[in-house]
Amino acid sequence: MNEPMPGQALDDLETPVLLLDLDRFESNVQHMAAYCRDNGKEWRPHSKAHKSPAIAHIELANGACGITCAKLTEAEWMVAHGVPSILLANQIVSPVKFAALARLQHQAEVIAAVDNIAVVEPMAAAAIAEGVRIPVVVEIDIGMKRVGVEPGPPLLTLSKAISDQPGLAFRGLMGYEGHVLDCWPLSAKQKACYQALDILVESRNLLEDNGIPVEIVTAGGTGSYELSALHDGVTELQAGGGVFMDVMYRRKCHVETLTPALTVLTSVTSRAADRVVVDAGFKTLSSGHQPPEVLGRDDLRLRGLSAEHGVFDIVEGQAGPTLGERIELLVGYSDSTTFLHNYFVAVRKGRVEKIWDISARGLLR
Repeated sequence: MNEPMPGQALDDLETPVLLLDLDRFESNVQHMAAYCRDNGKEWRPHSKAHKSPAIAHIELANGACGITCAKLTEAEWMVAHGVPSILLANQIVSPVKFAALARLQHQAEVIAAVDNIAVVEPMAAAAIAEGVRIPVVVEIDIGMKRVGVEPGPPLLTLSKAISDQPGLAFRGLMGYEGHVLDCWPLSAKQKACYQALDILVESRNLLEDNGIPVEIVTAGGTGSYELSALHDGVTELQAGGGVFMDVMYRRKCHVETLTPALTVLTSVTSRAADRVVVDAGFKTLSSGHQPPEVLGRDDLRLRGLSAEHGVFDIVEGQAGPTLGERIELLVGYSDSTTFLHNYFVAVRKGRVEKIWDISARGLLR
């Protein structure tokens, strides 16, 4: 079957296919970069949604100081494709990964996140064996109750242990206010967000009062970036999914300053009096975090997704689409959709402009 090609008309694409509207995507990138810059923050967008070196380089070209990766293999791939600075946001614990992280320092700055003193000595030993210093931030639990050292004395003990190791370079602190993303109304969200970020500032003050300089205070997801960027103590934001701006961020997190850019183009493959079925199920897009929405029409309501079928009820009194008609779906949650695909088909004004491989998909270690 023919694969998408630059210059191809949108109407000629075989479905289902993952589309990225370039005008909207570029606008989102520029907005997020400018918002961080205008509020005195660095932008280090998370790459877990796009898993694409091409998109990482677009973010860097628009002012990002680096990117954030979820896994070490993702970081290795991004370094191999010329990304110079990476924050590894998930903890690693194995000797093999410590050695790989140390080797990466010869090619790029790859900052590790640590929340347990047990990894300090073996990570430092791997760095010394490789003749490098591994930069480290300490992750603090600022309210999400997922990972992170407790603030106060446990944080101070861990930070001192890192600072005392010749193979490690203490760089600062990390926290994630993920538990506040869907708080509402805005006043409640702001209060919860700032309470969480205040823990990072208090922790920075504690370390500096004890002679440990703190260069980086990193936090911020797309669902809270507009508030987190205004917090004086934060130095950089990791918000990355906003470049795609999916339904979840708009509906659950109330982010209204970005434009949905990521869609799945489908075709109606079965038609009944009260429903249609499209050729995209949960192997093409996800509905777990937030169901997809039909773009540009109000006559369909999602009934559900099975493996290869998306079933939509036709709103009573509406004609609904015909067999073979194209239906474009706004992605419910980009993180759980993009990794199902091999590439983004980047389109502008009804034509394919670029094909960007999602080449870090499957890199999970």
